[in-house]
Amino acid sequence: MPTTATTDRPTAAALGHQERKVLSAVGCGLRDDEIAAALAIPEDAVAEHLARILAKLGLRDRAAAIVHAFDCGLVVPGRGPRTRSVSPVLRTAADRAAGPKVQISVLGPLQAWQGGRPLNLGHLRRQAVLAALALCAGRTLSRQELLDDVWGMEPPVANVVPVYIYRLRKALRIGDSPDSVIEHARCGYRLVSGAVDVDVARMEELVTDIGTADRAGDPTEAVRLCAQALELFRGELLAGLPGPLAELERMRLTERRVALMQRKLEWQLRLGQESEAIAELVALSAAHPVNEPLAAMLMRALYRNGRQADALTVFDRARRRLADELGVSPSRMLRRTHQMILRGDEAGLGLTPLAGWPRTRELPVPPTTIV
Repeated sequence: MPTTATTDRPTAAALGHQERKVLSAVGCGLRDDEIAAALAIPEDAVAEHLARILAKLGLRDRAAAIVHAFDCGLVVPGRGPRTRSVSPVLRTAADRAAGPKVQISVLGPLQAWQGGRPLNLGHLRRQAVLAALALCAGRTLSRQELLDDVWGMEPPVANVVPVYIYRLRKALRIGDSPDSVIEHARCGYRLVSGAVDVDVARMEELVTDIGTADRAGDPTEAVRLCAQALELFRGELLAGLPGPLAELERMRLTERRVALMQRKLEWQLRLGQESEAIAELVALSAAHPVNEPLAAMLMRALYRNGRQADALTVFDRARRRLADELGVSPSRMLRRTHQMILRGDEAGLGLTPLAGWPRTRELPVPPTTIV
């Protein structure tokens, strides 16, 4: 029987979308720096989210938050976060020197290469099995987990997982040897450590490096690393692959890509590179018209570029889309950005260049009146 404290406590429904993601990651045992890397947000933002979570849910400390994450179903025992599962595969120095035997890409249509030669992975359902192994590189997946990930609530008539694994093993042999990059472990299947290079693992390495550059106060390096991570994305994520896992990962990786773009653009604005940022912000805002942080960034960039009227137009368009599509008014953050642009409040908009970093151009004088 649940305790009184549990039944009287507010549920996770009281939390915002990002707060729920942070609580889920906390429940899975991730540290603040790991959560920051997984969600592509600053580490201090994680601490702020956690403080609000504890206050909203009436929880005492982080340990109580972990328990609550399980109690409210945000975390399921034995099924850790996918963001943790896709951490880079650990390899020995000899492995790194030799280079990967097979390259697998999931940040687009699923593809695999060996020595620059594309490999035939078979039909989409079989590819979905390989995608599950690649997304969970370094972890063993049981037959049941693969069935759940690829077939969901409609399992096949026969257990075809061993058949698909057999054919994938043949397609993914290491050179001319009979060995494959997929091995049969005691409880299931996994990719052989050091034999595979998965692009999503490389992205996670870059996200970690981005956090290091951010903490070191090196925005130029952070922008460069963000651009490298974004170059790994190519086309529709896991295009055409069936199953619950592919659907979830498409959403997660799309959010990951947008978060990386937002971080890169934010640093570019802080470095005074608004001209370079505007084109990307326009395209990104068009693709995500109700993303208010993006709208606010575009407004700031346009204002800084001497286009105050265009910045105000962005606010009006965002206000209408929010009302039409979500039935809500602009958030306090977006309204505040609008008001600061009307006042020409550059300091409030955070448009002063970073200390020690020269501006790429002079800030235009804002108009004194609005027609």
